[in-house]
Amino acid sequence: MRIGVMIGPERGRYREKVARMVADAEAAERAGFASIWVPQIPGDFDALTAAALMGRATSRIEIGTAVVPIQPRHPLAMAQQVLSTQAACEGRFALGIGASHHWVVEDMFGLPYARPAHQMRNYLEVLNAALAGPGTVDVENEQYHVHAPLDVTDLAPTPILLAALAPVMLRLAGEHASGTILWMADERAIAEHIVPRIAKAAVAAGRPEPRIVAGVPVCVCGKDEVDGAREWANQVLGHAEYSPNYQRLLEHGDAGDVGDLLAAGDETAIAARLRSFRDAGVTDFSARILPFGRDRAERIESRRRTEAALASLRG
Repeated sequence: MRIGVMIGPERGRYREKVARMVADAEAAERAGFASIWVPQIPGDFDALTAAALMGRATSRIEIGTAVVPIQPRHPLAMAQQVLSTQAACEGRFALGIGASHHWVVEDMFGLPYARPAHQMRNYLEVLNAALAGPGTVDVENEQYHVHAPLDVTDLAPTPILLAALAPVMLRLAGEHASGTILWMADERAIAEHIVPRIAKAAVAAGRPEPRIVAGVPVCVCGKDEVDGAREWANQVLGHAEYSPNYQRLLEHGDAGDVGDLLAAGDETAIAARLRSFRDAGVTDFSARILPFGRDRAERIESRRRTEAALASLRG
């Protein structure tokens, strides 16, 4: 299992935002992590732009998005930006995309959220054609009528990882993408719901074994602080569980909220939790480091210990 970290913008701190992301990417590469995953936070810094900046500042580490919603970007425009990002990353970029949630697409963008899996199938048909290599993109389907040249880079095809939670989306991920990228999925949900469906679809389509990228919050803390860390995780990250998409996913596992998903405890406990995700079928672990403490100094130390614990397990 490859171990990576989430790096993304922090709200506010406008003048420091780019420099901090680049510095964090450089530090992740020095620490030996396999990958960086950039979240697309609604209303904040563009994840693809962030990936391109990180790509220019690093030389080895894989950089991916987790995830970019498809509705605001036409698939040809998405492909153009993705290929530009791939050129900046010199072949180390992986595109994580998803159909997002109704409260983002309808309430924020004012766009329809009807039949998201149907839209994703049509979208992937255009996107895969556009990312296949320089040339003309000719695709006609129910939603898109594309006949356009695209000549950005001849680097190897960009891996597409689909945020797939439900059976239809998992089938699409197996048939038309390189794998899936997850959030709010615990070990049982991955082993019993995610892996069997996406693997079956990939085999039927004659595609390679799919990647399973699991986004999981991680916090190194004292054994007596675990309950507090779980409560903190629910405060900081708990909004996601109110989405119907995540609620349905939680039903397939043992976790009831993001606090249950949190890998918390000392270094031994963190190692054991990561092994359980590996044994469930996860190929790539994306750690969302969640510092915990009573004051700034304790939170800084919690982050340092968490990063060191994850780095020690990267092999």
